[in-house]
Amino acid sequence: MDRWTPGKLLEINLQLFAADDEGRTEKATPKKRQDARKKGQVLQSREITASIGLLAVFLGLKAFSGYIFGEISLFMERIYTEYIPMDELYSYSGLYNLMIDAGLVLLKTVAPVLAIALVAVLVSSYAQVGFLFTTETLKLKLDKINPLKGFKRIFSMQSTIQLTKSAIKVVIVSNLGYTYLIEEQHNILQLMDMDITAIAVYIGSTVVNIAVRMCIALLLLSLVDYLYQWWEFEKSLKMSKQEVKEEYKQLEGNPEIKSRIKQKQRQISMRRMIHDVPKADVVITNPDHYAVAIKYDEKVDEAPVVIAKGQGFIAQRIKEVARENDIQLVENKPLARALYSAVEVGEAIPRELYQAVAEVLAYVYSMKKGGSLSEV
Repeated sequence: MDRWTPGKLLEINLQLFAADDEGRTEKATPKKRQDARKKGQVLQSREITASIGLLAVFLGLKAFSGYIFGEISLFMERIYTEYIPMDELYSYSGLYNLMIDAGLVLLKTVAPVLAIALVAVLVSSYAQVGFLFTTETLKLKLDKINPLKGFKRIFSMQSTIQLTKSAIKVVIVSNLGYTYLIEEQHNILQLMDMDITAIAVYIGSTVVNIAVRMCIALLLLSLVDYLYQWWEFEKSLKMSKQEVKEEYKQLEGNPEIKSRIKQKQRQISMRRMIHDVPKADVVITNPDHYAVAIKYDEKVDEAPVVIAKGQGFIAQRIKEVARENDIQLVENKPLARALYSAVEVGEAIPRELYQAVAEVLAYVYSMKKGGSLSEV
């Protein structure tokens, strides 16, 4: 009996991976992408959206810092000048008014920042996937609550990659924060000589500056990660040649069925054309290879009209029907070829063939008046 070895397990896993990707060499078709989009399978980086949202928050705080500090200062001043001296804090109505004022101040200071962040997040999401509404992602999928599959996902290669990326982000972001504090250590040591207001302003400014640096770093890392996600997404959409062929059949129809339909249409068209031969005034022949039936009604038509034409078997059939209905057959090789090549069934003859066709019709009409019709 063969001993089990890790090498055999690796061999089995590689075979599984090969089987999973085998044959998927074709780029996704537009229909494949559209179907994936309907299912909510789109390329969207949550890291980019989150980084842009956080960056917008801290840039908003930096931009509105003066306004925010002023509103908070006015509120604190009201507490010390209105609420405390008048013992408002010891009554329910006073506490209620204080809570209302605090809520209004919070709304006035936070609303502009949140508005900027919301717009930034919406623009980021729209730039990545556009407008998309689907309920597919809300449907309950049993495989997602399967403990065994959940365990496999935790220890999958994808989870390992995500953990590695998170660790790299933590190291880089922590290093940025540490570096900034080292640069500011001289100013930090001077905080003991500042008043409480200056200390608060400095701490707030320092926190915002560190956060902005961190968010920019996270955004740059997210852009690099986005390229990797794009590669993974394109790989997941790849199709086999058989899938492309099946999709083509669905969109364009089975080629064999289309061929049969065209053949049926040709048969119907030929029967209709043969049915119109008895209405012709003359059939011009090659004589063996081509036959063109012409009809002219001077009250209706501006020029003679081709009502049937054919070559080979169809030409023989046209001549046969013409004989059965006493339609004059006229042999004129150049004219028959020219009419067959230049004029479709149901169309009037071109101007350059007027003279030749007029001579044939004149001959046919004279033969009819004389009472003798024959093949010529």
